[in-house]
Amino acid sequence: MIASVAMIAVALVALVAGGVLFWLLAVVAALFMMAEWANLSGASPREKRIGQFALSVPLALMAPASLILEVHDFFTLGLLVGAAFFVVIVTNRRQLALGILYCGLPVLALVVLRRHEAGLVHALWALALVWATDIGAFFAGRSLGGPKLAPRISPAKTWSGLIGGILLATAFAFAMHVGEGLPFRLVLATPLLAILAQGGDLLESWIKRRAGVKDSGNVLPGHGGVLDRLDGVVPVAPIAALIVLLT
Repeated sequence: MIASVAMIAVALVALVAGGVLFWLLAVVAALFMMAEWANLSGASPREKRIGQFALSVPLALMAPASLILEVHDFFTLGLLVGAAFFVVIVTNRRQLALGILYCGLPVLALVVLRRHEAGLVHALWALALVWATDIGAFFAGRSLGGPKLAPRISPAKTWSGLIGGILLATAFAFAMHVGEGLPFRLVLATPLLAILAQGGDLLESWIKRRAGVKDSGNVLPGHGGVLDRLDGVVPVAPIAALIVLLT
């Protein structure tokens, strides 16, 4: 629990600071994620490095300095797709190539959100709803128990946990609406995103089961890998960014 609080605190400091600090933290997280994804996909050390190097190019274009060069976010998105094609051509590993998008898209989404008008509120909402979903699911599932959500994939998850996570995430979003002016349309979108966060958790659990491992890595003692901590952010961040930018 102490480690989880510490990780959230570091993320909040970077989020409030924005700019280079937020981008650097996101880049470091993405490169760790890519390394863990490569291990889960059975890639060799050489192929892992290829994946990380390919991902580092679009990550570099997400830096605040790219705004001076007027690099458009759509160009960076295209470069992410291009990096994925490069990896599959060089390594012939489609799952490794998918890791470029899996690790890169949420970073691009969060960087774009943070840079947007009212970016601190929007990016905090996107991240904190995932944290609230995890916390609500943990305590509700432990207290209430009940039918399993997906016993073959993640035996500990329950339907009561899912509902508890949705309720806490939505309550947090409503509190942000009252206290920070979060648009009400984002409050209404929160239950769907909370479900996506749990879906991201289940997807990573399924991938780990296929790989025959308990954790994606050991970089966080007692908490597994970076993928284990950010699996809910992966699907939530891109959809949250689309909702903010298109509505």
